[in-house]
Amino acid sequence: MSIAFIDLAAQKRVLGDRITAAMERVLGHCGFINGPEVRAFEEQLAAFSGAQHAIGCANGTDALMLVLMAENIGPGDAVFVPSFTFVATAEVVPFLGATPVFVDVQEETFNMDPQSLEAAVQTALHKGLKPRAVIPVDLFGLSADYDALVPVARQYGLTVIADSAQGFGCSYHGRRSGTLGDYTTTSFFPAKPLGCYGDGGAILTDDADKAALIRSLAVHGTGKDRYDNVRIGVNSRLDTLQAAILSEKLAIFEEEIAARNRIADRYAQGLAGVVKTPDVPQGLVSVWAQYTVRVKHRNAFAENMKQLGVPTAIYYATPLHEQTGYRGFPVPEAGLPVSNVLAQDVISLPMHPYLDEQTQDRIIEAVKASCTDAV
Repeated sequence: MSIAFIDLAAQKRVLGDRITAAMERVLGHCGFINGPEVRAFEEQLAAFSGAQHAIGCANGTDALMLVLMAENIGPGDAVFVPSFTFVATAEVVPFLGATPVFVDVQEETFNMDPQSLEAAVQTALHKGLKPRAVIPVDLFGLSADYDALVPVARQYGLTVIADSAQGFGCSYHGRRSGTLGDYTTTSFFPAKPLGCYGDGGAILTDDADKAALIRSLAVHGTGKDRYDNVRIGVNSRLDTLQAAILSEKLAIFEEEIAARNRIADRYAQGLAGVVKTPDVPQGLVSVWAQYTVRVKHRNAFAENMKQLGVPTAIYYATPLHEQTGYRGFPVPEAGLPVSNVLAQDVISLPMHPYLDEQTQDRIIEAVKASCTDAV
């Protein structure tokens, strides 16, 4: 039988009629834009994370862009982003006229390296850029090391924007994502740990004034009078149907996080000594958006897994600073060696909360049969 890389159908079966009933409520009142389910979900999201304010928007990329707009970031400004991540983290920066400066990641966690951040700030200053913000990414579901990154950010006056598109729901020494930076952004793309049935995103913050500003920016820059737009804004709203779906998914999210961690623990036990399994530092809890291992001879490994009926995926085969559209942006003088190495040997295995033990055992055996030596 085929194995799903991410099994959304299994989640739908667990939720039963709850999703259909939620959608039918919206179809009943026809408040498709800014209906009551949107504000209800925002309140639930804020309560779950511990943040004071949650603002829904159209997608995770817009969430990042809206925060940069709220901080008035533009030409001449430097924004520091990891190179080993999805392009959305970086693309919003030049879109607003600012300059992304790439930062290396730590080999053990795949997340932003504080020492490389310090070096990247010096590179930006040398180039005459004004350091304004840093966007650590909670990659593959694991929180970045905020206790190490925030002091560097404060030293240089950087706004900390936690990109938790993959990590919403993770914990860092007892604190949830949503409370670890000045802002947290997330995505509800269907494959995310908390995903909807289309596109969606959100921004979380404890700053009431910034939350109000972001709400205005996301609705054409509107003021108190909807026809008096007091600033230049965009159109980026979380639609009501998606909010209704997300409320039902959020209700079971805690159980799903626990299940993901049980599955990750079984992977770690079954694959010990076979491949290099992910490292989770003490005091951190991942939501395992991906279960990413490192192997030698990756292409042969992936082909062997395919022949055995097990899907794999590569996140990410090319770091951002090596991609065509981004090669002209600054990197620290020492380069980004870890990002370059990881791009050569990472590969992700199936991961979702409904991966039963029999299927997981099949995946583990396939890995053992496909991999001749560990990294």
